[in-house]
Amino acid sequence: MATSHSEHMNPTAVVNVVGLTSKLVSKIPSLAKFALEKSALQIQPVFPALTCSAQSTYLTGLTPSEHGIVGNGWYFQDLSQIWFWRQSNKLVQGDKVWDFARRRNPAFTCANLFWWYNMYSSVDYSVTPRPIYRSDGLKLPDIASEPPELRRDLQADFGEFPLFQFWGPGANIRSSDWIAKASCSVFLKHRPTLTLLYLPHLDYVLQKEGPNGPGVVRALNELDRVCGELISFFREQKTQLVFISEYGINEVKSAITVNRYLRTRGWLRVKEECFEEHLDPGASRAFAVVDHQIAHVYVQDERDLAAVRRDLEGLSGVERILDRQAQVEFGVDHARGGDLLLIAQMDHWFSYPYWNDDRKAPDFARTVEIHKKPGYDPVELFMDPRIRFPKLKVGKILLQKKLGFRYLMDVIPLDDSLVRGSHGSSLVPEEFWPMFLTERTDLLANRSGVLRGTEIKDLLLSHLF
Repeated sequence: MATSHSEHMNPTAVVNVVGLTSKLVSKIPSLAKFALEKSALQIQPVFPALTCSAQSTYLTGLTPSEHGIVGNGWYFQDLSQIWFWRQSNKLVQGDKVWDFARRRNPAFTCANLFWWYNMYSSVDYSVTPRPIYRSDGLKLPDIASEPPELRRDLQADFGEFPLFQFWGPGANIRSSDWIAKASCSVFLKHRPTLTLLYLPHLDYVLQKEGPNGPGVVRALNELDRVCGELISFFREQKTQLVFISEYGINEVKSAITVNRYLRTRGWLRVKEECFEEHLDPGASRAFAVVDHQIAHVYVQDERDLAAVRRDLEGLSGVERILDRQAQVEFGVDHARGGDLLLIAQMDHWFSYPYWNDDRKAPDFARTVEIHKKPGYDPVELFMDPRIRFPKLKVGKILLQKKLGFRYLMDVIPLDDSLVRGSHGSSLVPEEFWPMFLTERTDLLANRSGVLRGTEIKDLLLSHLF
C-alpha cells in the first residue's frame, strides 16, 4: 500500500503594511535595510485597489470577477441594502492559500490576525475587530477570535483592543502596536506555519494629509519601530518574513458627490425620517456605492442604462466609465458589482453624501459609523474643526456613556475637502504601486520587476514549501 507523503514546510510570516510604496520603504529604516539585503518588487495594483479586493486576490490567486469581492462593500440586491465591511469569510468565493497548503501537508496551520473576512474561515487561529453594539446605543471595543478563548487571553495580556485608535479621529500607532504584540503572542503559543498580520498605521495619515503631509514622517518613524521589532522577533524564531501592501495612496484635491449628481438628474430617491434624509436604494432608479476612487453605479432597469451613462459622462472628475464588457477586461465583472463602474481621475475621489442640505443629513453622518453609511467615508478620520473645545465635548459625551445615558458621538465634520489622500484606481503611476518584500531572493530570481496580484498566492506557497 502506498504511503502518503507530506511536504516539508517553512514557517512564514506575512506582514501587511497598508499604503507601503517603494518611496516609503526607503524612508522606513528597518524596511529599507530589509529591502536592501533581500528582494523587493512592485505589485501591479489589483483593481479595484481596495483593502478587501486586494487581500482576497492575494489569498485566492483570483481576480474580483472570480472571488466576488468587488470592493469594501456593495449593494446586496436581494436585500435592497448597501453593506460595507462585512466579516464572514463565506463571502470570498474560491479556495484560500491556507486551503491549498493544508492539502499539501495536513499538519499545516494558519493564524490570521486582522486581515479582512476573518470570521468563520478555515484558518486555525483568527483575531479580528468585532465591537459590541448594545441596544442602548453603546459601542464597546472588542474582538472576535478562533478559538474563542484566544480573545480572552490576548485582552488579558495586552489590554482591551484599542478600537478607537484603529479607526476614527483618534486612530494612531496603538492599534498596529497591539496587533503586532498579539501576533507574536499567538506565534509563541501556537506555532502556526503561516502567520498573516495587518498594520494599518500609514493608512490614517496618508488619507488625512496625503503622501507629503506634515505628519507622515512621524508616522513612518512609529511604524519603523513596530516593523523593526517584528523583524527581530521572527528572525529569532527562524521564521521567513514577507512584507506586502495592498495599494499606494496618492494626493487628491477634490471629492465627487456622484449621488447628489444622480439625485439632481432624477435617478436617486431619498426618504425622510425624523426630518433626516436617507438614501432609498431599492426605490432608486440609479445610485452609486462609492469606495475611495471607484463608484459602483447600480441601475434598476436596464432600459435606463444608456441614459444613466450619458448623464454620468457629464460628471466632472471621472476618468473612466466601465460597462460590463470593460469590467471583464479589468477583472472586476461580477454580479455583485455595479452595472457601471466609475474610476475617478487621480486627484479626485468619490464621497457618499446624497443630501443637498446639511440640516437634513442623517444623524450617523456626523459619527464614526462604517456600517450605516451607504459608502466609504474617510472624513471619519477628522474631528470637526468647528468644535471649539473638542476634548471637552468628547469628555461630556463619554460621561453620558459612563452614566448609562444614550449618546451620539457627533464629532465628525461633513467637509470632504479635508481629505488629501486616496486610492482605489489602478490607473496610477508606478510610484504608487504596492510592494512585495521577501527574504527568499531565490524565489524572485527569474521574475520580472513587477508582480501581479494573482501571483501572490502561489508565491506564498513557494515560501511555505
